Amino acid sequence: MAKVICIGLGPGDPDLMSVKAHRLLAGARIVAYFRKAGRPGQARRMVAGLIPEDAQEWPMEYPVTTEIPFDDPAYNAALAPFYDHWAARLATAPEDVVVLCEGDPFFYGSFMHLHARLPEGQVEVVPGIPGMVGCWTATGRPITWGDDVLTVLPATLPQAELARRIADTDALVVMKIGRNLPRLRAALEQAGRLDDAWLVEHGTMPGERVRRLAEVTEAPYFSIALVHGRGRRP
Repeated sequence: MAKVICIGLGPGDPDLMSVKAHRLLAGARIVAYFRKAGRPGQARRMVAGLIPEDAQEWPMEYPVTTEIPFDDPAYNAALAPFYDHWAARLATAPEDVVVLCEGDPFFYGSFMHLHARLPEGQVEVVPGIPGMVGCWTATGRPITWGDDVLTVLPATLPQAELARRIADTDALVVMKIGRNLPRLRAALEQAGRLDDAWLVEHGTMPGERVRRLAEVTEAPYFSIALVHGRGRRP
């Protein structure tokens, strides 16, 4: 039985991919990756020039991304058959398939939805550096000190829930921003943390940009917001 091997590509810079992930990619015969229809896909862009020329490429095109709110029943109704289809195709591939995943596959990665559908024992997952690590490194400041508590939030939460959790933590990472930026900004201000927040776009990649979040009016979905901890130090 062929294996499905998902490799975490890290935060964006191909030099930050693990040696194991690079080795598996270099020897791949079939390479699969998620993308929005009509787009090359972030994972595919990250490995430009690294996929063997004779490898088959299987782009897995989402039927929906941000066009429908995630809490709309139509969202899961569209995505569930998509994951069912691709899990079945990967499970019956004629040889091993290497699946690309930005960051780490088990940290908000789409691959986890395939993993839950694939036969046990057929899957291998290679961890990668999460994107948030590249982003807080881009700020040039440690994200946590001493006993700081780090909280990771999706910006898709309601504003009141965001504000409550922001106020209750020392250090903060917020993902899935995009059109949720106004809600996040309002929640940070409500929690008294707006002036401490940073926004990093395309961390570790050529278009990397680091700004104070209070100065930003729009942000891509895959940007990350950060609030650094100020905990115990010797």
